[in-house]
Amino acid sequence: MSQHTEDAVDVEQPALNDDDAASVTDEASASGPTKAERLEEEGDIAADYLEELLDVADIDGDIDIEVRSGRTYISIVSDEAENKELEALVGDDGEVLESLQELTRLAVLTATGSRSRLVLDILGYRKEREGKLREIADKAVSTAKSTSEPVHLAPMSAYERKLVHDFVADAGLFSESEGEGSKRHIVVSVEELV
Repeated sequence: MSQHTEDAVDVEQPALNDDDAASVTDEASASGPTKAERLEEEGDIAADYLEELLDVADIDGDIDIEVRSGRTYISIVSDEAENKELEALVGDDGEVLESLQELTRLAVLTATGSRSRLVLDILGYRKEREGKLREIADKAVSTAKSTSEPVHLAPMSAYERKLVHDFVADAGLFSESEGEGSKRHIVVSVEELV
């Protein structure tokens, strides 16, 4: 990550009375940072948190930050063809990755006071998983069309459910989430469920 600093220049400022100071403070808070600036700040905080985590664990990895579609995407990548330490941070079925993403979101919340919807990926796991989710959605759509019966999918994370809902909608069918907690799953149907 590159950081830059600006040379400070001392400029004599006129003294402000209490009313002027309050006015300046109100103007600064009224304008506030833009959404893009908030997402960029979120990415920087998340990257700093993850860099510290990697340093403590003595794991090599590079961190990439991207902002797209109103969301911050953080990727931890490696130049090595195989990186067992980073693979361990993905875990079985992405369970460790999901937990690490939540911890990173908490770090951003603590620093900014705002909830984050950032998405963390390690070694391209989410990209690969997205392809598998598309296949799962396509199969469910095909089954629902051929049987006219609702198709219940296996439980998955909120992020994965969002992707599957989008894939199903693109195919012209309906989907909704059912269940609570770790049992929350998607039901795909040819007609909207009531």
